Amino acid sequence: MSNLTQVGWYWNRLRCMSVAEIMGRAGSTASRAMERRRAPVEVPPIRLDRSGARWLPRELPEQAGFAVQRANELLSGQWRVLARDAEVLGFPPEWNRNPDKGVLLPMSYGKLMSFRNPAQTGDIKYLWEPNRHLEMVCLAQAWQITGDARYLEGIGSLLESWFVQCPHALGANWSSALEAGIRLINWATVWQLIGGLQSPLFEHPVGKVLRTDWLNSVWRHAEFIRGHLSRHSSANNHLIGELSGLFVAGATWPFWDDAKQWRRIAREGLEREVLVQNAPDGVNLEQTTSYQQFVWDFLLFAGLAARATGKPMSDAYWARMDAMLEYVAAIMDAGGNVPMFGDADDGRVSGLSLGAAGCPFQSQLATGALLFSNPALARKAGIVDLRTRWLLGREACAAFDGLLLQAVPATSRTDFPQGGVFVLGANLDTPDEFRIVADAGPLGLGGIAAHGHADALSFTLSVAGREFLVDPGTGTYHGAGPWRDAFRGTAMHNTLCIGGVDQAVLGGKFMWTRKYKTRVVARDTNRVLDRLVAEHDGYRRLPGRPVHRRSWEFDKLGDRLTVRDEVQGASTQMVSLNWHFSEECNVTCTPDGLSITNGPVCIVMILPPDGEVSILHGSNEPLAGWISRAYDRIEPSTTVVWRGSVESGEGVETTFRRL
Repeated sequence: MSNLTQVGWYWNRLRCMSVAEIMGRAGSTASRAMERRRAPVEVPPIRLDRSGARWLPRELPEQAGFAVQRANELLSGQWRVLARDAEVLGFPPEWNRNPDKGVLLPMSYGKLMSFRNPAQTGDIKYLWEPNRHLEMVCLAQAWQITGDARYLEGIGSLLESWFVQCPHALGANWSSALEAGIRLINWATVWQLIGGLQSPLFEHPVGKVLRTDWLNSVWRHAEFIRGHLSRHSSANNHLIGELSGLFVAGATWPFWDDAKQWRRIAREGLEREVLVQNAPDGVNLEQTTSYQQFVWDFLLFAGLAARATGKPMSDAYWARMDAMLEYVAAIMDAGGNVPMFGDADDGRVSGLSLGAAGCPFQSQLATGALLFSNPALARKAGIVDLRTRWLLGREACAAFDGLLLQAVPATSRTDFPQGGVFVLGANLDTPDEFRIVADAGPLGLGGIAAHGHADALSFTLSVAGREFLVDPGTGTYHGAGPWRDAFRGTAMHNTLCIGGVDQAVLGGKFMWTRKYKTRVVARDTNRVLDRLVAEHDGYRRLPGRPVHRRSWEFDKLGDRLTVRDEVQGASTQMVSLNWHFSEECNVTCTPDGLSITNGPVCIVMILPPDGEVSILHGSNEPLAGWISRAYDRIEPSTTVVWRGSVESGEGVETTFRRL
């Protein structure tokens, strides 16, 4: 990153901060500099006479052999980092060597390290991912299943090497309190699976030394989180993850008086943030479905740990989690597909399902169905997955079939006005489903809207459980800048773009300096019609101060969707309509418009007249015709672009009809 780019980033960041945040961050920076020079505080004596809470069931789920396969792969030194295939990193690996570009990061003071130049450090996500120790959970599962000491010894080997290579406060693995929180959750899972204080891993003198080293590191992790909680505009999913890790640590390892403080601070913070960061209708206000999943898992692990202590989280906490899953159920189509709104980095909280087949959203729905006795979630999930069995146990899972048989709709709600998401369609959750998920929500959470995309009034369309119009996803965080910007930009979404610019103004990889406001104008639904009208003001900064208004009208009897786009302002505007299709779709021209097929399902699309039409597939100029189903993985798809002019107050219509 050049000096000019660094200056620009810092200036944009300052513009997004309040005076209180600027002063608070200045104080934090000064305290970190002082902390760097101070000798580390001694870990208090460990009180092993205290009992920790066990929040995992003791019995093994059936058909859990996938963990053994993944564990064997791991013992051979093969790791699967994010969407990459298995690659040899060694066992144990070099914990400070980034698998991306093979860079060995220095052992400098972690909280002052910068990773904004991936050309020097590699994409830091590839280093942090194995250091979350999700794979260690697989080893613990494999030991429980087989009783083979190799897996237990493997856990000891990974832990010992990590303590040696990652001393407290030094290196990239001591730079993020969120990463420490995730590591604690997985450590706590491993701790329970291998038997806690009585584990055979600790039987011999060497094992007792390992146990002491592990518990000392637990204390240092928890105190590190407590001292570096995310604040102000950075208090998004990071803060929930940090607090969750802190609470789980306090519940699992109450061997110091400090553990009471960890639980108190974390409980108060989680009870607040679950309501602040998630709307009453259940939509996570970062406006991203991936982080909806990520945040829910953090809340789940903290909630299970609290319940095991005998002091559960409040009814409001659990009710908001229930609402979050009802939102996921609503936007999931009959084929189990979920729109990829906003950022996604494939981050996981727990290694309990690592290597298992299945959709993580459906796993959450199954868990939620049992936690909340919610038959709608059970109908949507369909089955109880293995992760749910590991988490809740056989007795709890036995109730699932009864919930499944209750005659309730799988999509219990379609309107989420606080989050700005609406589901239109007919025959939902049947083989004849026609489902539209429309985004009329804000850009994102807080002053920087870090993980939001400029996708106001975009929507997805699936028919018979097959995706047609899709959100193309994220692409990358730290890869090539043009790709990061493109996937967040307006043209990469199924909405109208004015003047070739985004609805909001970018200020950095995780920052928007100028945001938009959305407003729902009308919402009607009855037996024959679904209708939504909404608008946003993101383009009022342009000449003529235009406002984009879009209406969706779905004829339920004719399976016909009409999308009308109007531009209200003082002048004629040059616009483009961008339509992004699933990579499974074939798009062909017909005398009447376009024919789009996905397997046996076909729809007809009629574009506005008097415009220029382009069909792009894997195009680099412009960047269009791409889809990203996984982090850092981009594949060709098809994008249809219509370009033309729109007079003020007039509109253009696009129709979609199932054949």
